[in-house]
Amino acid sequence: MYQRLLEHLTTAVVLLDERLQVRWLNPAAEALLAASRPRVVGHWLECLEGESGRVREVLSKAMREFHPYTQREASLSLPGGETITVDFTATPITSRELLVEIEPRDRLLRISREEALIARQETVKVLTRGLAHEVKNPLGGIRGAAQLLERDLPDPQLTEFTRIIVEEVDRLRDLVDRMLGPNTLVRHESLNVHKVLERVRALLEAEHPRLAFERDYDPSVPDLIGDEAQLIQATLNVARNAVQAMTEHATPEPRLLLRTRVRRQFTLGAERHRLVCEMAIIDNGPGIPAPIRETLFFPMVSGRAEGSGLGLSIAQSILHQHQGLIECESRPGATEFRLLIPFEAPA
Repeated sequence: MYQRLLEHLTTAVVLLDERLQVRWLNPAAEALLAASRPRVVGHWLECLEGESGRVREVLSKAMREFHPYTQREASLSLPGGETITVDFTATPITSRELLVEIEPRDRLLRISREEALIARQETVKVLTRGLAHEVKNPLGGIRGAAQLLERDLPDPQLTEFTRIIVEEVDRLRDLVDRMLGPNTLVRHESLNVHKVLERVRALLEAEHPRLAFERDYDPSVPDLIGDEAQLIQATLNVARNAVQAMTEHATPEPRLLLRTRVRRQFTLGAERHRLVCEMAIIDNGPGIPAPIRETLFFPMVSGRAEGSGLGLSIAQSILHQHQGLIECESRPGATEFRLLIPFEAPA
């Protein structure tokens, strides 16, 4: 009877013997640990080794001392190479049986990171709009004063200086406008995400003929409701940023992978969506420096000497207009940006 109850739990449960070999596990544990019950019963589960054997140490200690132990945010390596973060509790039932309850944390941690990212982006947006208002008003006055001064100058050669003032004011105004991101409404039309990626690939291929492109497209990805021009701009900003980083660091054999996938029952921020489109841009460049990873999508933040720090901020703003967001994972030799957009049309 208890076994039938455990089989219907959504929490992963594994029963180990005194040698820490699997005696039984429920379907939730099979799905989480990518393990088939008939194959693992009577054997030690390698994925329960944990980082540097720490999980196994806790299990052995629980069995040896006959005392329950809990560990938070432990890393488990699954057979396919994927690493998951879990909380687990090891509870001795008898001197020969250890019950292990495993709760995945990856999804909760990701949701927490996304909610924090969205909140920071909203804060930055409010601050940027306030700053833009305070900057553009005096800029207009400076421009007007320079034009009036140009009319009254006795020496025509001096007008060169007033033209410089006007041109610099216009440049600053354009910079502020770019900080604010797209100021046009999103057009809700059916579009093919592969057409978006192919357009970006063609543009980058013309600019960087030596760059190697790889494509891993899922042909089952349905059409998306959104603004094709804006999504091309967002994707191009992300991809061009990756290419420029590889170019500046003279990456040997630079390569850019474009990938599409459909994510089912996927959570963006605090909202769960039935289907989400994922467009991934993966490069083999130097990686993103750790100090700027948390502020990567803020305006004026850039890891490149010549970067303006606006491309990723604008891209994230466009994704927000489509109820999506951009995620990033980076290490030397592999940086992945994922553009995530729900398939359902915005309300």
